[in-house]
Amino acid sequence: MSAGIPLNQNVINMEYAVRGPLYHKAAELRSKGRNIIPCNIGNPQALGQTPISFYRQALSLLEYPPHIKRERTLKGQAPALKGMDNQEWISDYVLDFSEDFLTKMETGMGAYTDSKGPRFIREAVSRFIDKRDGVTPDRGVPSIPDHIFLTDGASEGIKNIMELLISDGNDGIMIPIPTYPLYSATIARLGGAQVNYYPDEDSGWTLNREILEESFSRAKKDNVRVKAIVVINPANPTGAILDRKSIKEIIEFSGEKGLVIFADEVYQDNLYGSEFMSFAKALGDNRDIPLFSFHSASKGFYGECGHRGGYFEVRNPPGSPGGDNGFIDILFKQASVNLCSNTIGQALIYLLSSPPPEGSEPYDQFNREKQGILADLYEKAVMIKDSFKEMKAVECFGRVGAMYLFPRINHLPGGKTDFDYCMSLLEETGLTTVNGSGFGQRAGTHHLRIAFLPPKDTLEDVLPRWIEFHNNYIRD
Repeated sequence: MSAGIPLNQNVINMEYAVRGPLYHKAAELRSKGRNIIPCNIGNPQALGQTPISFYRQALSLLEYPPHIKRERTLKGQAPALKGMDNQEWISDYVLDFSEDFLTKMETGMGAYTDSKGPRFIREAVSRFIDKRDGVTPDRGVPSIPDHIFLTDGASEGIKNIMELLISDGNDGIMIPIPTYPLYSATIARLGGAQVNYYPDEDSGWTLNREILEESFSRAKKDNVRVKAIVVINPANPTGAILDRKSIKEIIEFSGEKGLVIFADEVYQDNLYGSEFMSFAKALGDNRDIPLFSFHSASKGFYGECGHRGGYFEVRNPPGSPGGDNGFIDILFKQASVNLCSNTIGQALIYLLSSPPPEGSEPYDQFNREKQGILADLYEKAVMIKDSFKEMKAVECFGRVGAMYLFPRINHLPGGKTDFDYCMSLLEETGLTTVNGSGFGQRAGTHHLRIAFLPPKDTLEDVLPRWIEFHNNYIRD
């Protein structure tokens, strides 16, 4: 590259610790034959989680429609086929479902779609949202299909809307600290102002009005024009689940300050017995607060990270001074630049929104797989949390949610940071985590994030070694 070509400093300044130096060190060790346990990212199938059968059966048929007819033909010849178990057949429900999807898709899986995504998928998403939030003709505010956009994972939608909101260096976005690095990196790339707010760790990462006011006032003194607040629920990296009181506080605060709400709800299924309340439901018929809600097929029990399926819903779209186009039209124009999101991701969002109904052929298997994945995740989270009790000066706060634990390390040897700790842990045990400083944290504190995804036998092997490493490390 010519030395005379200046580069965008905003891009250079971006940081993304999830795939930062620890990730690269892990790749180096793996190339040398070391056994590496990648708990640095929420990537379930990389650690052995089995895909949901309903999803993969449907996707295989959507990608190669002749197999629908072939499957029906073979099933018609079933008595003549020896040694074939009933479990090996794809159910008529899935065959009909896939055929119906392709009929509605019209142009198949290899063609561009509408830039928002096909309307029938967006209608399914609206039905999913309404069912989740208990919306009926007499209660609640229904979702609007034309206000839903299908995206390549939730990340694309988040970046697109931030791109619209951040117009100069004085435009600020409030984000929780610790935060998922997508937010800090995107704000940096767009040249905006990151406005930190700090949930109360010791009380389980809860929020109150004082925390939000302190953050907003500090930004105002710095001449930052705060436009939006980001809420991740369940949280990443902490795994904490917001209670109703905290959600109501955020809504009231946003209304008074004139803020847009980003509701990152991609882990809404990872609750393990706790209650989830969507911001759409909590907002109700309040028409004054713009809300963007995000969901993804990469998370939850689905774990289809590589297929990059996501959506966002817009409620109460903000005005667009200086232009004749409505906000939804501007979003459509922005989406049109990329023509459309990938169609496999679109299909997964349709599958996410349209699970097999009770009484259908695949229902029992689907429900069994879903509950099995979530129960297994929770058991592994408990295994790891229990191991913290044997580690000196380690505490972990909040209810278990999402796919992560975020323990606080209350003592490190002089001059050492949580990055140093995570690097040494990786080199000694092969366990790849992410240092708390990569997500932001209160000054003077040290954390790490671990995804509770490895198989139980892997955890049974590595946790005793982690405990031994830790107790030796903090004595140094």
